[in-house]
Amino acid sequence: MIPKLEIPPVTFQADGLLPAVMRDADSGRVLMLAYMNRESLERTATTGETWFWSRSRQELWHKGATSGNVQRVIALRSDCDGDALLVDVAPAGPSCHTGAESCFGDDWSTALDLGPLVSVLRNRLAERPAGSYSSYLFNEGKDKILKKIGEEATEVVIAAKGEGKERLVSEVTDLIFHLSALLVNEGIELSEVSDELRRRANR
Repeated sequence: MIPKLEIPPVTFQADGLLPAVMRDADSGRVLMLAYMNRESLERTATTGETWFWSRSRQELWHKGATSGNVQRVIALRSDCDGDALLVDVAPAGPSCHTGAESCFGDDWSTALDLGPLVSVLRNRLAERPAGSYSSYLFNEGKDKILKKIGEEATEVVIAAKGEGKERLVSEVTDLIFHLSALLVNEGIELSEVSDELRRRANR
């Protein structure tokens, strides 16, 4: 049985609707904007997948019910006034009816996107295919992952002290890979790290 998600305090508009922004829990990318009424929000929290209210058809709709592109809900958050909802999701496919990953277009920024890496690592953790380095790490356990993080962090310092940009990029990549493996191993979502970084942005 899927545990019911906690619904944050919200205030519906006069028409009984609440704007909801879907965000990829791994990459932080905004995927779509839709509207929820009380029933669709309750269904979202109960089923763990997004449900909305169609203003054009005047009916409830389950995202991905026909396409298979469902959105598994990771967390529900309301804004400071409680009149808008942010929904962190793990999408099973494109979020836009056009086939695009996001309703806001596919010209996503070139900022570091760890979503695809984390998705692969989650599969490796679950399936443990033979011959995979990621599977080896997960099979060895957290202490092995932590040891590799320590080694890679040291390599980053050495590279930064005079081994050149190319070497530094390589070592930073190794470090980020092992940090991502640790997050997956510990069940920590990238959105949790992103939220903490945003809280620290103005320090």
